[in-house]
Amino acid sequence: MAEQPMLKFVTVERDMPEKREAAARREDFREIYAEYAEAKAQEQSSRCSQCGVPYCQSHCPLHNNIPDWLRLTAEGRLQEAYEVSQATNTFPEICGRICPQDRLCEGNCVIEQSGHGTVTIGAVEKYITDTAWEEGWVLPISPRQERAESVGIIGAGPGGLAAADVLRRAGVQVTVYDRYDRAGGLLTYGIPGFKLEKDIVVRRNEQLAQGGVTFRLNMNVGEDISFADIRAQHDAVIIATGVYKSRGLEAPGVGAAGVVRAIDFLTASNRKSFGDTVPEFESGALNAEGKRVVVIGGGDTAMDCVRTSVRQGATSVKCLYRRDRANMPGSQREVQNAEEEGVIFEWLSAPKGFTGDPVTGVMVQKMRLGAPDATGRQTPEVIEGADYIEEADIVIMALGFEPEALPTLWDQPELPVTRWGTIKAAFTTGATDLDGVYAVGDIVRGASLVVWAIRDGRDCAEAILEKMGAGSAIAAE
Repeated sequence: MAEQPMLKFVTVERDMPEKREAAARREDFREIYAEYAEAKAQEQSSRCSQCGVPYCQSHCPLHNNIPDWLRLTAEGRLQEAYEVSQATNTFPEICGRICPQDRLCEGNCVIEQSGHGTVTIGAVEKYITDTAWEEGWVLPISPRQERAESVGIIGAGPGGLAAADVLRRAGVQVTVYDRYDRAGGLLTYGIPGFKLEKDIVVRRNEQLAQGGVTFRLNMNVGEDISFADIRAQHDAVIIATGVYKSRGLEAPGVGAAGVVRAIDFLTASNRKSFGDTVPEFESGALNAEGKRVVVIGGGDTAMDCVRTSVRQGATSVKCLYRRDRANMPGSQREVQNAEEEGVIFEWLSAPKGFTGDPVTGVMVQKMRLGAPDATGRQTPEVIEGADYIEEADIVIMALGFEPEALPTLWDQPELPVTRWGTIKAAFTTGATDLDGVYAVGDIVRGASLVVWAIRDGRDCAEAILEKMGAGSAIAAE
């Protein structure tokens, strides 16, 4: 097997102005608020009741040992707290920033359930991990022994990178293939920088590259390299592509200029933050500055779009969602943040078409919630005669994502998929019916959370190591 050159991310990002500014902001924060931040982390951590049944831990997909690292933080033993945190989580500083804690650990905190307000678990996790990086407690990837086995990972998102980390620490040779020019997947191009600073992601990518993971970027499987070739080059292959096909809407005027996909809007914004030249942003096609923005959808991607639009300087930002607030699939914390920033939510409102080309408005039909469907969720029903026009200069469609037709794109008709197009794989190991082929994350689950992708990647890597007879890389840490 030909050796691939290892990508060095440092040359891409080192001179980025935004990176230097972000580092300066963090330095200012450390200088002014370091004592306050440590005191606040200790104060919050000391509120943990150390209950006998830690619901916070059981409701975390990674089953992070939250009570123990809260106790250690409360005692001022931050390095030990970090070591406990990272033992179960490949990217704790990322989860501390973007996990929907209100739906997971914090939402199930015993103190929260008793009405006294949750322990701010996510903020403490972020603090102890940021401190670990600053103090040099985050150790480089340095396998005790190199192994001959090789694993190819298709997709450089959180699931693929988590698997790469575990495998590489065990000495396995790892190559990650990705269609984009930077690793990170949605961490890099999907999630806005105000929620997840991009130098945080770059830092992890650099750690993996410096630890011996080979990255082959701008590599579109099915075009630049075949799936069969990747399989032939490696002892095992992990498919971690995520789901990037945007759900569409069949309605009059949907093809008008100014009606754009959420993924395109967010990618353009993130590329701009990297200092890239983005013609669609410069032309205004994917830029909300000075515009009336309407976002259609109710998930976390919709929240990312409305909050990005505010920061770009939109004159108004509205979000249309066909159900009510209680049925919103996105984080309630994100909705509250958006409202505080001036976003207006039009509940029980659905688009039926668009006016103008370029777009000038959304034809909106008002809804009510009817009888529950088979899942028990009330079905939206149209209120006849209650239509109106919502004026807009740009409409962002955030209706969710679906898997691409990988068996067709990769010329692999035997690749097992479900009726939804996701790959059929064992949830515990990621193994598919194809020998040596595994799948993890959203391409198996459908659009889900970053923390679940990390869990899947770690579990899959452990299963591969067990099959290789390599033991547990996690246990060896």
